Amino acid sequence: MRRSFTSVGVLAAVAVVLGGCSVGDGDGEEDSATGTASSLEEDYQKTVEKVLPSIVQITTEEDLGSGIVYDDSGHIVTNAHVVGEAKEFEVTPAAGGDTVKASLVASYPPNDLAVIKLEKSLDLPVAKFADSADTAVGDMVLAMGNPLGLSGSVSQGIVSATGRTVKEPRSKTAPEGATIPDMIQTTAAINPGNSGGALVNLSNEVVGIPTLAATDPDSGDSAAPGIGFAIPSSAVTRLADQIIKDGEVTDSGRAALNIEARNVVSSSLKPEGVGVVAVKKGGAAAKGGVEVDDVIVQIDDTAITTVSSLNEFLAGKAPGDKVKITVDRGGSEEKLTVTLGEL
Repeated sequence: MRRSFTSVGVLAAVAVVLGGCSVGDGDGEEDSATGTASSLEEDYQKTVEKVLPSIVQITTEEDLGSGIVYDDSGHIVTNAHVVGEAKEFEVTPAAGGDTVKASLVASYPPNDLAVIKLEKSLDLPVAKFADSADTAVGDMVLAMGNPLGLSGSVSQGIVSATGRTVKEPRSKTAPEGATIPDMIQTTAAINPGNSGGALVNLSNEVVGIPTLAATDPDSGDSAAPGIGFAIPSSAVTRLADQIIKDGEVTDSGRAALNIEARNVVSSSLKPEGVGVVAVKKGGAAAKGGVEVDDVIVQIDDTAITTVSSLNEFLAGKAPGDKVKITVDRGGSEEKLTVTLGEL
């Protein structure tokens, strides 16, 4: 069944109540089950107590989202689609407190990540980020944010998959829609307003930033329960550190052809490939012989019909990888070998 995904900009509180089931037969099993449930409930409560004070609500003129206190210099990490085109923000602790102004440091739409900086300190604890390579399917996680404007909300679930490549909807900052690799899939409820918040393990560490909720177009684009996605923490820290240090992402670690492109369609409006509008001098495509007006129709064994399909292919590659590109050049098919550059 076909699935699509929806960016989420605002998240609310979902009370997590874990009750023990009575499975005892008089020999102590019931007490054991109840004790296990109580212990897990205490773990949840400790994690919320430890991490929620590091979560903030970010408000712009057009949207509402979440963010995470990244360092003691006032930097907050969030999603690029939360900040949108805004440069100034109001930030309020999710657990309650004063509102302060913040300004944009930089936004990186290809990975839907942004960093803003507070004008004055809120005296909030800095969140601890995990190595997301250690995150495994089945890990229990909590999503914290401000869904639907309900500050300091928490939902519970597990990591249901890792390494997903997910396509976001189009936005003003990402006209083709960002294609993000290595996403964490979770059953924790992700709702509008949760974007930019924290997906947290029970060791009180941020393992990802909740970003997308799945929708089912066969059901009128209604939410698909239990399917949400988060940017892995290791990608967050790697990119945020660059933004804070240099004001921009200088090493994305993502593959690119270094071209400007557009969709090419037939007279019947059927997608037929990716037209090359411009080729960056000295870039990967230029070095591989790609020319302006070429139409890319295949890379390796993958058919390329749209810019989105090209981005999805590149999301699974790394700078330096060699690929075979098939182009339509004035009605003739040309096969080129290209060493991919960096986005």
